[in-house]
Amino acid sequence: MNNTKINPEDSDTRLQELCRQRLSSRRLILASNRGPVEYYFDKGQSLCSRRGSGGVVTALSSLSKYVELDWIASAMGQGDREVARRAEGKRFSVLENDNLHLRFVVCSRNTYHKFYSVICNPLLWFLQHYMWNSPNTPNIDIVVHDAWENGYVQVNQAFAKAIVEEAMRSELPPIVILNDYHLYLTGGYIRRQLPELVIEHFIHIPWPSPCYWELLPNSMRQAIFRSLCDADIVGLQTIRDVHSFLHGCESFINEAEVDYHQHNVRLGNHLVQVKAYPISIDVTGLKKAISSPEVQEYERKLRPLCGESTIVRVDRAEPSKNIIRGFKAFDKLLERHPQFRGKVKFIAFLVPTRTHLKLYRRYMQETTQLIEAINSKYGTEQWYPIDFFYENNYLQAIAGMRLYDILLVNAVIDGMNLVAKEGPTVNHRNGVLILSETVGAYEQLGANALMVSPTDLEGTTEALYAALMMPLDERKQRATALRESIEKEDIIHWLQLLLEDAVSLIEQCSPSTT
Repeated sequence: MNNTKINPEDSDTRLQELCRQRLSSRRLILASNRGPVEYYFDKGQSLCSRRGSGGVVTALSSLSKYVELDWIASAMGQGDREVARRAEGKRFSVLENDNLHLRFVVCSRNTYHKFYSVICNPLLWFLQHYMWNSPNTPNIDIVVHDAWENGYVQVNQAFAKAIVEEAMRSELPPIVILNDYHLYLTGGYIRRQLPELVIEHFIHIPWPSPCYWELLPNSMRQAIFRSLCDADIVGLQTIRDVHSFLHGCESFINEAEVDYHQHNVRLGNHLVQVKAYPISIDVTGLKKAISSPEVQEYERKLRPLCGESTIVRVDRAEPSKNIIRGFKAFDKLLERHPQFRGKVKFIAFLVPTRTHLKLYRRYMQETTQLIEAINSKYGTEQWYPIDFFYENNYLQAIAGMRLYDILLVNAVIDGMNLVAKEGPTVNHRNGVLILSETVGAYEQLGANALMVSPTDLEGTTEALYAALMMPLDERKQRATALRESIEKEDIIHWLQLLLEDAVSLIEQCSPSTT
């Protein structure tokens, strides 16, 4: 094992040098549905703001320390819309940072509803997580077709218009980085107007096989694949996703020349590179967080809930996270190995999400019923097997991950699953990671985790038992390897790879301009 200590600050230094040496004359334009800042009205109707959460927002925002950065995002709530009105549709500086500018794309509420609540979430997100029950769903009727034309297409056109306007302000063409499934058509609209731009499109969620994409109407499928092929680089989470994308291009675009060895697609004179950029976490920020008084106080409160051994999971409360099967495997463990009763605790931190969807509400209801059944089946006056929290409390979840002996990540499928990286980074008990082979993080972390197939209840039960019985020296060896791998490839490393490839494309075309 390589015992070299990784310093996350080294990654930031490398990123800084990249920006100053090779990007000093270029602006960056980022586009995503959610922006770096959310505006809202408080109870007194005063306009307030809060920084977007998550390591990705933190890392992308940090680029503005080194280069001029424009961020294009949807005006999602009333506060965003009011700020956009005051800015008269133009960009404005945010977070007291003259290098970071935000511009809101404002569409009618009806248009945005069709875009977000009919196409993006129930259609594309479900498709890419293999969540459709194909004999029954989806039912792509006239309502969905209307939402595509008068919601998804229109919002993507509005994003393209805003990006083109911002790009034309620059003496040199900026680099454009599009994010995720909300903006699949945007790159194509931009390319027709500004063919010289370098466009990257990074997709945070899984890319399914062609046979699953065939559940979409051909017109939608063609629009998505062809527009993505108008980018210069399509970034995906894993090599598996890269292969699925290439296979889809070969299946759906007759004139596409697909090179599986070089991982690219040629359409006429245009070449798009298809690459894996496994996203990661803000290691430096997490290490600061675990030293904060808030996390330490949560840890103090949670510690009495732990058992001699403690299993933890942290998930959004949604079907793709496979929460119910995880609890069923724990039930089998207690049934088959009664020596763990009274000694092993399972603490779950579940975050409410998409509660307006009946499927999600039903899944959480079934989860709660199963927890109650297991606690009733095995609980005593002194002990019961499961505690769970149902709230959006990130700092509490971090504190919980500090305390695990086993971290269970058995999602049906995930683009990456950052919990699998956050847990080993903050944990101080040399805890064991149980990891589904169908999440993106498995490509990097699988060698030092216990692998499970997400539908294999028997295998998950056996993995829980193996983790509980694992010798301490093996636990330490695995935990150390996980931690070093994650620190070496943190969120700054991910961002550096994205930018280096974009800069290399520019330098190939015009080496004197950078």
